[in-house]
Amino acid sequence: MSKAELLCEIWRGDFMESRHLGHAVVCGRDGEIIEAWGDPGKVVLPRSSAKMIQGLGLVESGAADAMGLTSAHLALACASHDGAAIHTDPVSRWLAELGLVEDDLRCGPQMPADRPARKALICSDTTPCQVHNNCSGKHAGFLTLSKHLGAGPEYIDPDHPVQKGVRDAFEDVTGAASPGFGIDGCSAPNFATTMHGMARAMAFFATAREGGSARESAAARLRDAMALHPDLVAGEGRACTELMRAMGGAAAIKTGAEAYFVAMLPAQGLGIAVKIDDGGTRAAECVIAALLVRHGVLDAAHPATLKRMDAVVKNRRGVDTGVIRPAPTLRR
Repeated sequence: MSKAELLCEIWRGDFMESRHLGHAVVCGRDGEIIEAWGDPGKVVLPRSSAKMIQGLGLVESGAADAMGLTSAHLALACASHDGAAIHTDPVSRWLAELGLVEDDLRCGPQMPADRPARKALICSDTTPCQVHNNCSGKHAGFLTLSKHLGAGPEYIDPDHPVQKGVRDAFEDVTGAASPGFGIDGCSAPNFATTMHGMARAMAFFATAREGGSARESAAARLRDAMALHPDLVAGEGRACTELMRAMGGAAAIKTGAEAYFVAMLPAQGLGIAVKIDDGGTRAAECVIAALLVRHGVLDAAHPATLKRMDAVVKNRRGVDTGVIRPAPTLRR
C-alpha cells in the first residue's frame, strides 16, 4: 500500500514551514488511472464532493422534469452554498412549489457564510433556519425525489428509498461496493469509496452525454448545471465558484469537507479526486488548482488561480512573507 505523498508546501522566506500530505488520482474515460500521487486504494469519505452523485436519482427518475426543475435547481442540488439570498430564495421557492416548508428539511439550521446574509440575521436578531444550511439545495432535491417516489418524509434514513438509490448509484459510478458510510454534517449518509473509485466516478461524469442511458444523461445535466451556475454551487470568494468562472465552463469542480476536492474535465475525458490527509482546505484548493493547470483547463496566471496556487502569504502589514505552492511533482 502506498503512503500519502507530499502535495502542498508552505514556504516562509527560504524555509519550508509546513507540508501537507495526501492523495490524488486522475482517471480516464474507461476508469483507468492516468496519474496518481499517494495511495489510489485509500478509502475515504468524499463528503460534499459527492453531491452530484447524490443528485443522480433526482434526474434519472424523472422527478426533476416532472417538477419542471431548471439547470439552476440542479446546480443548487449539487451545491455547498454560502446561504446568500441567491441561494436561499430559490430553495424557499422550490420547497413552496413542492407544497412543503422549511420544517420538512432534515439538514439542520446553519448560520450563513455569506457576510450580508449573516449580518442581516445578526442585526435583526433572527436565528438562521434550515434553508440557510449549505446543503439545503441537496435536501430539496431529496424531498423532490421522495415525493416523486411516494416515499416517507424521513428521506435521510439509510433505509429510505432515496438513500438506497443514492447508494446504488454511488456504487455503480465508483465501480465498487461501498464499505460503509458516515453521517454527514447535514445528517445524510455519506458513502465511502477509494480515491480511485471517486476519480473513476468523476471520469464517468466528465464523459457523460445527454441522450445516452438515463444515468449518463443525468450525469451530463448535473455536470453542465454546475459549470453553468458557479455562483450557485458555492458563493462569492469561494474556490469552486471562482475557479469555475476562471475556466469558463471547461470543467466542473466541487469541494468537500476535510479537504476533499473533485473535478470533471469533459473535453479531456478526465476525472480527478484529491484528499489532503490533515483536512487542510488551503492545501486541497492549491492541489486542485495545480491539477487543473496541469491538464490545460485553468490559466496559471489567472487571479483566481493565484489566490490558491503559488499564493503569496502576506503578514498584517501587507509584507510578502512566503508562498503556498504545490509540490514539484504536480507541475508539468
